Amino acid sequence: MTVLTVLTQPAARGLRVSAHGLVHIYRMEGNDVVALSSVDLDVAPGERVGLLGPSGSGKSTLLRLLGGLQAPSAGRLRVGERDLTSIDAGDLDRMRASEVGIVLQGAGNNLLPYLAPADNVAFAQQAARRAGQSGLPPPGEVLDLLGLGDQAHQHLVELTPGQLQRLAVAVAMAALPGLLLADEPTSQLDHHYRDEVLDAIEHLNQQLGTTVVTVTHDPQVAARFPRTIIIRDGRIGAEGRDGEEFAVIAQDGSVQLPPHLRELIAPGTLLRVRAQDNDVITLEPIRDRGQAAR
Repeated sequence: MTVLTVLTQPAARGLRVSAHGLVHIYRMEGNDVVALSSVDLDVAPGERVGLLGPSGSGKSTLLRLLGGLQAPSAGRLRVGERDLTSIDAGDLDRMRASEVGIVLQGAGNNLLPYLAPADNVAFAQQAARRAGQSGLPPPGEVLDLLGLGDQAHQHLVELTPGQLQRLAVAVAMAALPGLLLADEPTSQLDHHYRDEVLDAIEHLNQQLGTTVVTVTHDPQVAARFPRTIIIRDGRIGAEGRDGEEFAVIAQDGSVQLPPHLRELIAPGTLLRVRAQDNDVITLEPIRDRGQAAR
């Protein structure tokens, strides 16, 4: 594993992410579509979190809100010291240039096609330096970290889809951000290069303390993250910690169960909640609605 040379930059302080009552609504064919509904999320500095969920569940929308690429319709959202619900355009540009690295779906959405890999990384670092960042590693070291050292000066049309995807991650990592947001960063990769990208992201997290939030649909990728969050129907449905799943109680009191429990309990089932003397809470499904009154 290549080790990044950090010349004068102190160890990056991972940024805290805090969202409360987050709502995002967009217009489609004349109708309002609720992409996110009352999302509460706290990610501590230096955490690595995987966002999972079916297509259309809202996980990519949440990632774009965290990166300031879209504005929430309602709620509170902070990244580090910045309130993204009231941030001005200049401050937002500085944040994305030096503090938040973003990998969008589709490698081409992250790269300048007329620049070689090393020049793409250098370009990202120029923006960071204008925002006040210093002590950044040479572009070649960033590319080596992603296994792209030999392709540093090739034309992008000569690179494979997997190489382009890894270059997109390298560009997002170029400024040693305090928060790295990645939307399906391994979607075009075979198992070897998938693991190489995940190793690099983990290395950045461990070496610099960078906070990482990654969207994925791949359970094997999700297994690499100490904390996973399942998004369903625009809400946080469950959380996983070190392989164990938990239900989450939102600020509004709503509860969504982990997927394996949802499969056992039919929609509309009444649940009797009982608190025991030993602080154990039990859920008893009521098959007959008439029983609920007993």
